Amino acid sequence: MTQQNILFSRRLALMGGAGLLAAPSLVRAQAPAPGGVSAAGQTIDITRARTDPIPIALPDFAGSSPQAQQLGRNIIQVITNNLRNSGLFRPLDRGAYIQSGEAAAAGPRFQDWRVIGAQALVTGRAEPQGDRARIEFRLWEVGSEQQLQGTAYTAAANNWRQIAHVISDVIYERMLGEKGYFDTRIVYVAETGPRDRRTRRLAIMDQDGENNRFLTDGSFQVLTPRFHPNARQIAFMSYANNQPRVYLFDLNSGRQEVLGNFQGMTLSPRFSPDGRSVVLSSARGGDANIFVVDLASRRERQLTSGGGLDVSPSFSPDGTQIVFNSDRGGDQQLYVMDANGGGVRRISFGNGRYATPVWSPRGDLIAFTRISGGRFGIGVMRPDGSGERILSEGWSMEGPTFAPNGRVLAFYRESQARDTRGGGYAARLAMIDISGFNERQVITPTDATDPSWSPLLSS
Repeated sequence: MTQQNILFSRRLALMGGAGLLAAPSLVRAQAPAPGGVSAAGQTIDITRARTDPIPIALPDFAGSSPQAQQLGRNIIQVITNNLRNSGLFRPLDRGAYIQSGEAAAAGPRFQDWRVIGAQALVTGRAEPQGDRARIEFRLWEVGSEQQLQGTAYTAAANNWRQIAHVISDVIYERMLGEKGYFDTRIVYVAETGPRDRRTRRLAIMDQDGENNRFLTDGSFQVLTPRFHPNARQIAFMSYANNQPRVYLFDLNSGRQEVLGNFQGMTLSPRFSPDGRSVVLSSARGGDANIFVVDLASRRERQLTSGGGLDVSPSFSPDGTQIVFNSDRGGDQQLYVMDANGGGVRRISFGNGRYATPVWSPRGDLIAFTRISGGRFGIGVMRPDGSGERILSEGWSMEGPTFAPNGRVLAFYRESQARDTRGGGYAARLAMIDISGFNERQVITPTDATDPSWSPLLSS
């Protein structure tokens, strides 16, 4: 399959003419509060935290041995990075700490943390137990001197990074009143080589860019990977055997299989919220229409028909509606229809062309790519088309995907500057808050496109 055909498939999806990786198990137990302090406290509005990030102290977790202390340092570093990267927390300078982490784990001296401006304090203890580890952590509200959370986790010792992500989610939720998004993964397309001879492989990583793994070997090209609601399966478009088809990849076994031997090119798959079906676009003749495929029977049902190119479908979180982009009206726009294909209505009316829509897990927003005046933008609008906002603009950017709490978007942007790896344009993943603040790059070992955010791995 030629690179020209690969690029055509990407344009079709965009333009409307265009090993064991299962989530590790954790055992939780409530950690008793020193001195019997009861949990209490108030959450902080996220709008306020955007303009005035929460000052939080994060001393190293205590440990009874050098090995345990190193484990504690590793865990607190991941927590610190997560909270800082959210843009909603301000980890305090460790050089200003008066009380040590070891002493704070036995009992915080709150005056020592108040004097350096801490609003919240995290303490903990890490203890390896053979090939297992027990991690205790406590979250304190410094002003009231009350414990907001106390939990102990037991898991395989090599899963310490996931424990750190879970703790980060707990801190986020207790302080802000919303679910976190740190204990998640992102699947994406890892790209290498010159632009006209790209190698595209499936890759997966933690949301912070760590634990990167390649899932395919590059012997065939891949596009648009999407997570199953259980986070253990991925649907994607593949050019295996020179046939553009939708495949399913099992993260537990590494096994992949074609979804079905349907007519024409099948592309832009997404799972239904209940995980029982896949909605996709199929190009047959001069048109592309949207179909839903039942995973148990592999039977397809056509949802759209008529002239034009209907692509990039995405279910609403309650499964009752589907958003897609189409040029059926002569220009490429966003449409919403009932899940059975009825009630089609256009929702985008701004300047330019719209593509790659995806529904927020909250159901309140639809993210999209907009192309106008030779520039690309990542934006959001309400499901009725109102309240359109562009969050970020650039030379080329596409493919928004929501974090499971609906608070953050990931996408990819390309740079006009040549990269250092032999001629391609640099493609990088980025994240941004849905309010349009705190855009930052996610580091990957190769160029990266087509991200998809997993659900929370543990809850």
